[in-house]
Amino acid sequence: MNPQQTDDQPLLDIADLTVSYRAKGRRKPPNRVLDKVSLTIRPGETLGLVGESGSGKTTIGRAVLGLAPVESGTITFQGDPIEHATRRRRRELSRDLQVIFQDPYTSLNPSLTVGDTLTEPLIAQGHTAREARTKVGALLERVRLPADAAGRLPREFSGGQRQRVAIARALALRPKLVVCDEPVSALDLTTQRTVLDLLLELQEQTGVSYLFISHDLPVVRYMSHRVAVIHHGLIVETGDADQVTARPEHPYTRDLMLAAPVADVGEQRRRREARQARAARQEAQSRQDAVALP
Repeated sequence: MNPQQTDDQPLLDIADLTVSYRAKGRRKPPNRVLDKVSLTIRPGETLGLVGESGSGKTTIGRAVLGLAPVESGTITFQGDPIEHATRRRRRELSRDLQVIFQDPYTSLNPSLTVGDTLTEPLIAQGHTAREARTKVGALLERVRLPADAAGRLPREFSGGQRQRVAIARALALRPKLVVCDEPVSALDLTTQRTVLDLLLELQEQTGVSYLFISHDLPVVRYMSHRVAVIHHGLIVETGDADQVTARPEHPYTRDLMLAAPVADVGEQRRRREARQARAARQEAQSRQDAVALP
């Protein structure tokens, strides 16, 4: 994608973030999920955060949203530290900091109509019911859903349409930053592309920033200005999206690139063989290191 102009001042600044969870059993040490992670996101920018399952990428998003315990480090949003924000402060932050979750089937309340889902945050922020209804109509048009969608329940929509509702809810208050946590992984490939294009279009229209979390390197490349690669709770590579996804320097990033599916059968076979050869070399090296130990 062609990055738009962004300010130099970070919108979000994460510095030396460490998150640990208590392990089962009294004598076991805490499980460290993130280890001194540092990231920045500028206004109007998309930072892609990519890593395999269990790498800690979702925990970063949860920490930004106040849903994961911060052991140490700082999270600064618009110049204000928020890593230990109170519930009241979190409610205030919801105007500028929103989230799109992975599963459009569980992220929406099944008993609320789409209109009620979208008017709820607007009324909570002080809009009248009439103002909220007017804004809901504009939101539905923006995410390309029919006006009568406001009176329908989530179960009446497809997965892609439900994710459009979730996007509309996230953008209802015109936030500065949206945490996108695997927002298309539960969708089929055709619908994925449609939703990704919608997110890019809305970014161009509103200037919103995205923390885009995914395990899929091609999707991250398509969406992001910059990319950060996380492995076992450590950031192992960061840089311009084209550079990181086309000419990766870290072995783990190269493994992610080799694991990404491609349409060409021959290229897919070559990548699979290269990945297997790399794994065999790593296994052989581990055995040599084990033998060398006294």
